[in-house]
Amino acid sequence: MTVKTVILIAVIYFIIINIISSALAIADKRKARKEEWRISENTLMLFGLIGGAIGEYLTMKRIHHKTRHKKFMIGLPLEFLLHIVIIILIISKVAA
Repeated sequence: MTVKTVILIAVIYFIIINIISSALAIADKRKARKEEWRISENTLMLFGLIGGAIGEYLTMKRIHHKTRHKKFMIGLPLEFLLHIVIIILIISKVAA
C-alpha cells in the first residue's frame, strides 16, 4: 500500500468515527435532559479511544456536556494525542 492510500483510509475512518462519536455525545445530552436511559461513560470513552476523541471532545465543549468530568476533559485530548502518535508510526512504517 502506498502512503497516500494509507492516509486516505485513515482520514475516511477518522471522519466517520468522529461523526459517530459526536452523535453519541449529542444523544447522551438529549437523554440527560429527558431523564432517559443514558449512554454509558465507558461507551463514550471507548468511541473516543477508537478514533473519535477529537470530535467527541469538541462536541462536548460546544454543547456543554460532561465538561466538569475530568475523565472526559483530560482523557479525550490524551486519546487524541495517542491517535496522532499511532498515525505517525503507521505512516513511517508504510513509507519505509
